[in-house]
Amino acid sequence: MFSRRIALILSLAVTALLATGGARAQAQAPDALIKQVSTEVLEAVKADKSIKQGDVQKIIALVDAKVMPHVNFQRMTASAVGRYWRQATPEQQKRLQDEFKVLLVRTYSGALAQVRDQTVQLKPMRGSADDAEVVVKTEIRGQGDPVQLDYRLEKSPEGWKIYDVNVMGVWLVENYRNSFAQEIGANGIDGLIGKLAERNKSAASGTRS
Repeated sequence: MFSRRIALILSLAVTALLATGGARAQAQAPDALIKQVSTEVLEAVKADKSIKQGDVQKIIALVDAKVMPHVNFQRMTASAVGRYWRQATPEQQKRLQDEFKVLLVRTYSGALAQVRDQTVQLKPMRGSADDAEVVVKTEIRGQGDPVQLDYRLEKSPEGWKIYDVNVMGVWLVENYRNSFAQEIGANGIDGLIGKLAERNKSAASGTRS
C-alpha cells in the first residue's frame, strides 16, 4: 500500500518546479507540466535523506516554498469544507487552510521514506487548448501494482493550478468533505478547526487523537 501513500504525497509536491517559472508554466501543456515536475520531484526526494526519514518540518518548508504558490489551495479547502465555507470568517478560512495543509503533509509524509524506483507515466489527455479546466491522468509505477493518480487543473493568469487529486478512484476533496461536514454540523466551524489542530498536534507529538 506504500505506492498509494507515495501517490498521495506526490499529489502535494507535483508542482514543485513551478515556483521559479510562472511564464514557462503558461507555455507548457498541463500534461507535459505534470510529467516534468512529477519526475523531478521524485528525483529530488530520492536524493534527500532527511525528507525520506520523515523530517516533517523540512517537508512543510518544501511545500510552502515550492508547492503552495501553484496550487489553488483555497479552492481545495473551500471544496472540502463545502457549503459552510461561505459562513466562515476570513480568519476562520485562513485557519482552515493552514490546518488542512499541515494535516495532509503530516498524514502522507511517511510515504516519502518509501520512495525507491517510482516513475510517472502519463495517460492520453482529452481536451483542447481553449479548455479552462482539464483532468490529467497518470500512473505511479514501481514496486507493486501501478497506482492511478489524476489531477484536476484550472487555467489561471499565473498558469495551470491543481485544485483536486484522485488517488485510485477517490478524489481527495470528496474524501474529506463528509467528515468535515459532520464535524461542523456537530461543533461548528471552530469545532472543525479545533479538531484539525488537535490531530496535527497529536501527530507532532507522536500520539494518536
